[in-house]
Amino acid sequence: MAGNPTYRDLAKRAHYSLATLSSAASGRQLPTLVVTLAYVRACGGDEEQWARAWHETATQLAAEPRPPSASTASDATGESEEDAACPPYVGLAPFQRADTDCFFGRERLVADLADRLRHGRLLALFGASGSGKSSILRAGLLPLVAEAVVFTPGPHPLEECVIHLAALACDTPGRLLAELSADPLNLHRVVRQILTNRPDDAELVLVIDQFEEIFTLCTDPDERTAFITALVTAAQAPTSRCRIVLAVRADFYAHCTRHPDLVDALRDAQVPVGPMTTGELRRAVVQPAVRAGLTVEGALLAHLTAEAKGQPGVLPLLSHALLETWHRRRGNALTFTAFQQAGGIEGALAQTAEAFYTQLTRHQQGLARQIFLRLTALGDGTEDTKRRLVRSELDDTADTALVLEQAARARLLTLDDNRVEIAHEALIRCWPRLTRWLTEDRDRLREHRRLAEATEIWESLDRDPGALYRGTRLAAARELPPTDLTRRERDFLDAGTAAEITQATLVRRRLRRARQFAVLLVALLLAAGTAMGYAMHAQNSLRHQRDVILAQRVAEQAAALRQDDPSLAAQLSLAAYRLAPDNITRDGLLSATATTLTGSAAGLSTVAPERGGHTLATSSYDGTVRLWDITDPHHPLVLSTFTAHPGASAVIALSPVGTTLVSGGSDTTLRLWDLSDPRHPASYGPALHGHTQYVYSVAFSPDGKTVASGSYDHTVRLWDVTAPHHPAPLAALTGHTLNVKPVAFSPHGRILASGSDDHTIRLWNVTDLRHPTLLATLTGHKDFVDTLAFSPDGRTLATGSDDRTVRLWNITDPRHPTLSAILTGYADVVTHVAFSPDGRTLATGSYDRTVRLWNVADPHGPALLATFTGDTGAVQSVAFTADGTRVISGSADRTVQIWETTVPAATARACALSRHKITTAQWRRYLPGTDYRPPCLTSPPGRRATD
Repeated sequence: MAGNPTYRDLAKRAHYSLATLSSAASGRQLPTLVVTLAYVRACGGDEEQWARAWHETATQLAAEPRPPSASTASDATGESEEDAACPPYVGLAPFQRADTDCFFGRERLVADLADRLRHGRLLALFGASGSGKSSILRAGLLPLVAEAVVFTPGPHPLEECVIHLAALACDTPGRLLAELSADPLNLHRVVRQILTNRPDDAELVLVIDQFEEIFTLCTDPDERTAFITALVTAAQAPTSRCRIVLAVRADFYAHCTRHPDLVDALRDAQVPVGPMTTGELRRAVVQPAVRAGLTVEGALLAHLTAEAKGQPGVLPLLSHALLETWHRRRGNALTFTAFQQAGGIEGALAQTAEAFYTQLTRHQQGLARQIFLRLTALGDGTEDTKRRLVRSELDDTADTALVLEQAARARLLTLDDNRVEIAHEALIRCWPRLTRWLTEDRDRLREHRRLAEATEIWESLDRDPGALYRGTRLAAARELPPTDLTRRERDFLDAGTAAEITQATLVRRRLRRARQFAVLLVALLLAAGTAMGYAMHAQNSLRHQRDVILAQRVAEQAAALRQDDPSLAAQLSLAAYRLAPDNITRDGLLSATATTLTGSAAGLSTVAPERGGHTLATSSYDGTVRLWDITDPHHPLVLSTFTAHPGASAVIALSPVGTTLVSGGSDTTLRLWDLSDPRHPASYGPALHGHTQYVYSVAFSPDGKTVASGSYDHTVRLWDVTAPHHPAPLAALTGHTLNVKPVAFSPHGRILASGSDDHTIRLWNVTDLRHPTLLATLTGHKDFVDTLAFSPDGRTLATGSDDRTVRLWNITDPRHPTLSAILTGYADVVTHVAFSPDGRTLATGSYDRTVRLWNVADPHGPALLATFTGDTGAVQSVAFTADGTRVISGSADRTVQIWETTVPAATARACALSRHKITTAQWRRYLPGTDYRPPCLTSPPGRRATD
C-alpha cells in the first residue's frame, strides 16, 4: 500500500479503527470476513474475489492439524477428549428442554412470561428471526410448566395439532382431525377430555413455535382460519383448561392482524423479544462455559458483547461462533484467537457451510444446491424463511443421502423421521453462497417451487392427466434446468409434454380448417371490395356470438322450468336451438321433449321393450313388474301390474317374440311368466332354484329356448326353457372370483358374455349348452363391471363399469378379443349400455343422472351424439325402441323416460307439448334483444292460442 491511501483515510472509508485495519493487514491472524470486505471496499477492490479468497483461506486454516494439548490429546481408547466432551453451546439449533442448565441471559424475560401466562390464557412472543424465541419457550418457559405440548404448524396445522394431542387423548388422529375440522370448539373439548382424570386445577399449555409457518407453508386459507379459530376458542372458552403460547417472527405481525379473532386475543397478550442487554449477553456467553469448567478470555468476551449488543437476530450466529470457538479451544480457555480462526460471529457460520460444501464432489455440490433451495421459502414482502421438506420430494440416491448426512453432521440441517429442514434461518442470511443462489433468479425459484407443489398434487391424484401443466405454465416449467429437477418432477413435465403434443395435433387439425375458412373469408372480403362488407361481417359475427351465449343461457333456464311449466320449457328449448343450433341447445331440446311414465312405487331396475314395438316391461326394486302399451309412445297405457318376487327387487328380460318374461330376484330365484295376454299375465309354474345369492341379471338366447342368469354367488347358470311349464337347469359356469353381474347372449347365440365385480368379462362358448367352455377373459376395467351388450352384428361388445368408463371390444375372433376404444366423461358409475337395432348408435346410462348417445359406426373412433338430462335419480337401465328412433330409460326416481333421438322428432314433440303459445312478455324476459318468433305458430288441436 506504501502509505497511499493512509490508514487514517481507510478508517474513514471502512468505518473501522486504525488498530483493526492495521491488524488485518499484518498477516499475523485471519481477520473476520466483515473487516476483510470493509478493507477491500475502502481500497476499491473486487469484493466477490476477496470473499472467495477469504473462505478458501479459512477452510485451509480449519483443516490444519492443531498442536497437542489438553483438549486434543488422545486417550487410550483413541477417542479425543474434545470428541468425548459435551459442548456447552448448541450452535444453530434452538435450546431444548434438556438444555435448560446451559440456557442463560433470558431469566428476566422468562419470569415475565411465566407471570403473564398465569394471568392470561393466550400469549404471543414477537421477535426477529434469531432473537431466541424458540429457545426461550423450550428451555426457559417449558421447565416451569407442569404439562405442555410443543409443535410447529407446518403445511397442515390442524393435522399437526391433532397428531400431538391424539396420544394424550387416547384417540386416533383421524377422528380428532375430523372433529376439529367440523367444529373449532372441539379443540377446547379435546383438552378437557385429556385432563379428565387430572386434578381440577390441572391445565395443558399448547406451545406453537414458528407460528409464521401457517402463512409461509400452509396454502389453504380455510385450514389456516380454522386453526386460528380453534386456538382462540380453546383459550377463551368459559370453562377453558388450556393456555396458548405462540412464537411469531416479527415481520409476520401484519399477517396476524388479518384475522379479527386473533387481533382481539392479542390486544393485551403481546410480548416483544428484543436484543439482549450487555449483562444478559455476558451471562449467555460466560455461564455455559463456567458450568463446563472453561474460561472465556476477556478480549473475546468484550468483542462478543460489543458485536452482539443491539442486534436482535444475532443469537444463533453467536451460539454457532462460540461452538466453533470451543472446537478450537486451547486447554480450558476460549480465546479470541480461536474465535477469529472460526471466522467471527458472521463468518463462523459461512465458514462451516463452505467447509461442508467444498468437501463434496461436483455432482454432490449440485445436489446440495437443490436441497438448500428447496428448504427455503421465498418471502413475499418478508424475509426468506426455512421450510420443512418430506424426504420423498428428493431423489432417493446414495449421493442425496450422503449430502443430507454431511449437512446434518455440520449442523446445517436437522433430520427428523422423514423430514428435513435448515437448522436455523440465520444460515439463509449469513451463508453468502446460499444468498447468491437465492438472489440469482428468484422468479425461477418460485417457478420451481410451484412445479414441486404441482407434482405433489399430481401424484396425490394418482397422476390424473387433468392435474398436468398446460400451455404457458408448462413452457415456463420446461425452462428450468433439468439438473435442478427430481425424477418425479421430470416425470410430471414429460407427462405434460406428451399430453400437450396430443392436444397440439388436434389443434393443428382445427387450425388447418380455420386457415381454410380464413382463406375463403379473405376471398369473399376481397370480392366485396368495400369496408362496409367487412363491417357487416364483423357485426354478424358479434351477433352470432351473442346468439350463442343467449341460446345456451335460455337452454339452461328451460331445463329449470321442465317440472313446473313443460310447455314453456319445450318452446324455449326449441327457440334456443333455432337461435344457435349447437351441442348444448340440441341436448336441451332433446331433453325437454321426453315423455315421462310414472306410477312405480320404487326405483326402476330394468326396462325391456318387446321387439314388436308395442309392449314395454319395467321392473322395480319392490319386486313388481309393469306392462305398458307403447304403440303411441307419447300416450302409453298401463296394461297390467303384478308382483314377480314378493319383498325382493326384480330384474327382467323378454323373450324374442315377447310372449314370455323371465324375472330374477334378490330372493335368489327365477320365475317364468306367460304374457300371451299382457293384460292378464300368468306364472308358468314354481320358482327356479339353483343360485344361492342375489340374482343380478337374466337374459334370453336369440331363439328364446335358453335363459342365462348372473348371481352374487359368483356363478352364471343356464336354463332350458323350451317348455316353459317344465324348465330345467343345463349348466353352471364358474371362474369369476366375485359377484357375477351382467350376462348377455351374442346375436347368433353361440357366445355368452358375463361381467363381474372381479373387474373382468368372460366370453363362453355355449354351442354345447350342457358343457360350456371359456373362450377368453377380458381385462382392463379398474372397478366392477356392471353392464354389457353385443352389437347386432356380433363383432363388438360394449361394457360399462364403476370406473366411470365404457369400453368397446372387437370380438370378431372371440378367442383373441382386442380393445377398440374407451368412452369417458361420466361423473359416476356406468349402469347400463344398449345398441340400436342398426348397431350404429350406443346408449349408456349412469349414476350421474344422464343418458348419452354415441356414434359407434366406427368402433375405433366413437363420437358423442347427445346427452339427455332430466332424470332426478340415477339412471339404472336403457334400451332402444324396436324402430331405433327413441331411447327408453328407467331411473331411481321411479320414472321411465322415452327420449326422442332426432331434432325433427323433438321439434314436433315440443310443439305438441305447447299448451299456450309463448307470449311477447315471456319472449322479452328470456330472449331479450331478439325478434319475437314463436317456435310453434299454432296451438295443438282443441287448445286456444293466446299471446
